[in-house]
Formats: sequence, structure tokens, C-alpha cells
Amino acid sequence: MTEIAATAAHSMSAAESAAARRLRKRYAAEWRFRAYGVAALIIAALFIVALLSDVVVKSVSAFTQTRVTLDVPVSAETIDPEGKRDPQTLLTADYTALLRDALREKFPTVTSRNDRRALNGLLSSGASEDLQKRVVADPALIGTTVKTTALLSDDADLFVKGRVTAIETEQGTGSATVSGMDGDVTIVSTNKDFADALASVKRSLASQASALLAEADRVADNARSTTGDEKTALDAKIAELRAQVAVLNARFAAAGAPESVDAEEPTTLVKINGGVVRATEISATEIKGTTMVPLTSADAAAAGTWKIETLAVPEASRRVSDQEAVFLSVLSDQGLIAKNFNWSFFSRGDSREPELAGVLGGLVGSLLTMFVTLVLSLPIGVLAAIYLEEFAPKNRWTEFVEVNINNLAAVPSIVFGLLGLAVFLNFFGMPRSAPIVGGLVIALMALPTIIIASRAAIRAVPPSIREAALGVGASHQQAVFHHVLPLAMPGIMTGTIIAMAHSLGETAPLIMIGMVAFVVDIPSGFTQAASVLPVQIFSWADLPEIAFQAKTAAAILVLLVFLFLMNAVAIVLRRRFERRW
Repeated sequence: MTEIAATAAHSMSAAESAAARRLRKRYAAEWRFRAYGVAALIIAALFIVALLSDVVVKSVSAFTQTRVTLDVPVSAETIDPEGKRDPQTLLTADYTALLRDALREKFPTVTSRNDRRALNGLLSSGASEDLQKRVVADPALIGTTVKTTALLSDDADLFVKGRVTAIETEQGTGSATVSGMDGDVTIVSTNKDFADALASVKRSLASQASALLAEADRVADNARSTTGDEKTALDAKIAELRAQVAVLNARFAAAGAPESVDAEEPTTLVKINGGVVRATEISATEIKGTTMVPLTSADAAAAGTWKIETLAVPEASRRVSDQEAVFLSVLSDQGLIAKNFNWSFFSRGDSREPELAGVLGGLVGSLLTMFVTLVLSLPIGVLAAIYLEEFAPKNRWTEFVEVNINNLAAVPSIVFGLLGLAVFLNFFGMPRSAPIVGGLVIALMALPTIIIASRAAIRAVPPSIREAALGVGASHQQAVFHHVLPLAMPGIMTGTIIAMAHSLGETAPLIMIGMVAFVVDIPSGFTQAASVLPVQIFSWADLPEIAFQAKTAAAILVLLVFLFLMNAVAIVLRRRFERRW
């Protein structure tokens, strides 16, 4: 009897042990599942944060603009030579000439045509707009000197913001001796103040040697598959490239030897005695160069504090020339250049000049297009869903309609663009690039999504609601519109906002109907030519100017904010109509 009890106890203990192992295994599996879910959420969040961070960082410079402060004599001979103070004459006067003259007053020694062109190129083509508005609003300013701010060009703006080249500034520690005030001069320091600049040039030589060596290797790879005269020509080119590499390496190896500086090496500027000298030859204690801004004195005692500026990117590799960089540096040292918030980005339409381009045209176009889409797709989609779910007989015809609605939800958006081009533009002759046409095309694309979501929301309402309404004598129509529809409204709002959010980012169908056209004016009606934010982003991303990269990122942020506001409205409406049971 004791043996039987012991055996039974052992079997029970083994069963409990196996059950405990299975339980631990299930707990471990559940823990792993939760860990995978948390890991997936973290990875997704990291991707979103990385994406948004990249967009925000790239867009920062688009939200600021650089302006130069000038004292502008508003000459009556230029603005209103007849003295009639006619608004149309004042509006069409040449204010740019006034700004250019005021800017030249800051550099009286600039006389050559190239230098004048470089100086004038610092100003944007729209730099005179503020001065124009002030004079037109107050003609009494004519004949006086007006302090105004002028917008810089996109290249000058990027240079001031540090997007063109890094600038290293060092104070001269030794006593400097200058050989002259203008033309070619020599500056000698008692210390090795130019050693860092010389090292920068040497590093540039090494980079050039590496690039030429890579080019030689590439040509050598091509030469292996050629014969005859072509191979002879390639071999000669390889020998030439390797000879250049040897010369550059030899110059780099001579660490303390003086180096000549051209447009392929970093630019070294010396600011001394009120002038600026660009180095053409550098050693550790001496430079030879050309004056970009004449010195006020060649006296060594007058040198006082002087400094060296090194522009890391060579002149040949940037859009801002050394002369333009010197002009901007001098204006900045005088405190005449300032950066402020770029309000015009939100108040202007599109432009070919990056510093003048804004998103208001695309934003208004998107609002008008979305309004047309919402007005058309929401009532039609909801009514179609109500009919199919509550009133339509269940037969082959309704099944055919339901299948095609589901298929339309998966049709590529470009197909709807082709439909809009063929029907609305070519057949009905509606205006090209107008929000009314864009809204019609997008409404067709949004309808299937709204219908499907609305049917699901109506189907989710408990049958007891319908039965209770019918039980107290309501008609089928009254039961649907007075009871079922209000309870289904949160789900309908969800489906609508999903469809609208999808539509807001559409580009392909709108391009097909011409909304990719360059539109400067802000649209004021549904039939005027307009663009939308996604198409404007697409257009800017394809432009070669570097400044448009920041504009593109900033426009993406505006589009995201627009989308968040739409979602916020949807959330408010959902809470307004939500019912709990």
C-alpha cells in the first residue's frame, strides 16, 4: 500500500512539474511577444524621429532670411522726374538702382565692372520691394535719405548662414608689416601666424592628389579593355595624371615650403589696416597677395589687431566668389547684415528665386482643392454607403457595385489623373490647373475609401438601435437618419479624414491636370490657376539651387502641420458625435 501511494505521489509530482514547465514556457512566449511588440514600436518611433529630425534640420535656414541695412537717398530724379507724385509712376520707378548706389557708397574704391557686378549680385531681385512700398505709401520720403533693409540673394544668404563654406578665423599674434596699400602687397609677421593657413593648403594638395590618383586608376581600368590608338591615348592620359599626382605629393611632402594659392585651394584672407588682402602665396610667416579692399595705411604701427580668415571650400567649388565673400565679410563687420524670421515664406507665392519663394500659393490651392473634395465626396460617399447598407436589395447588381467600389479603392492615383484629363479638361473644357478640377479628380479618388469606411461604421451600430426605433413607430428612413447615422458618425469621420489625408499628399493626378504649372499669383477662386503643396514640394525638390533644398523641407513641415490640423478637426468632430453604450 505504501509503494502504491509513493508511486502515485511521484506521478503527481512529475505531472505538476511538467505543467509548471509548460506554464513557464507560455509565460516566456508571452514575454517574448510583448518584447517584440515594444521593440517594433521603438524602431518605428526611431524611424519617425530620424525622418522628422532630418526634415527639421534641413528646413531651419528657410525660416530665416538675411538682409543688409542701407541708408538710401531717395532721389526725385530717379523716382519721380516729373514731380507729379503719380502712384503709377512711383510704383514702376527703378528702386533697385537706388539700392545699388547706396551699396556702392559702402565700397567707394570699387570701380571695375566685374567688382560692381559682384557687389550688385549680393542683392536679391526683389530687394527693392520694401523701399517701394514705403515710398508709394508716403511720397514725402522722396528727396530724403531712408534707412531700409534690402534682401540678399540666395547665394549671399547661404554664405552668411555658413551653408557655403566653413570660415576659420584667427587673430594675428605677431607684429605685421605691410608693403603697400593697394594692388599686390606682401605681409610679413614676426610669428608663424600663417602656418595653419599653409597647412590647410597642403591638405588641399593631398586631396587633389587622391582625386587625380582615383581618376588615373579609373582610366587604367578602361584602358585594359581597349587596343590600338585608343589605348595609346589612354596610356598617355594615365601618365599625365600620375605625373600630376607626383608633383602634388612632392609639394605636400615639403611641409615648410611656401605654396602658391589658386582657385583650387582654400582661400586665405588677411584683414589689416581697414583693408582685406587675398593670399596668392603663403609661407609660415609671410603672404603675398592682392588687395580686395584697399588698406587705409601701410604703417606697421597702424596694424594693431589684425586677423586671418580661411574659407575652407575653394573658390572654384562654390557659387560665391572671393570678392563677394569679402564684401559680405566687410558688411558683417560693420554690423549692417542681420538675420530675421522669414515671414515672407508664409505670405508669398512661388518664385524662381529661392529667397523670394513662399508657400502661400500652394497652401491656398490645397485648401480650395480639399474644400471641393470634401463638399463632393463626403455627402455622396455617406449617402451611397447608407443606400448600399440599409436600402439596396441584395442581388447581383448590388454585389457588382460593391466589388467595383472595393476595386476602385486600389486603383493607382495616376489613373484618376488620366480620367480627369480626358473627361474634365478635354471633354467638358474646364480650366486647366484650377482647384475645381483638382477637387473633382481627388473626390473621385476619395469616394471609395469614404464609402467603405462609412458602411463599416453603419454596420457597427448595434441592431437593437434600429429595432428600438422601428418598435416605437419610426419608419426605416427615420431609424437610419435619426438614430443609426448619428451613432455611426465617429466612424464616418475617421474614414473621411483618412481619405482626405491621403488626398492631401497626392501629386500624380494633379500633375496630369496641369497643377504642376508655375503659378506666382495667389489663387482667389476655384477656377483660377493654382498649385498645391505636394506639387510645389515636388517642383522645388527638382530645382538645382541649394537654397530650394531648405525650402522643400520647410514646405514639408507646413504640409505636415496642415495634416495635423485636419486630424485635430476630425478628433473634435468624433468626440462631438461619439456615443457610448
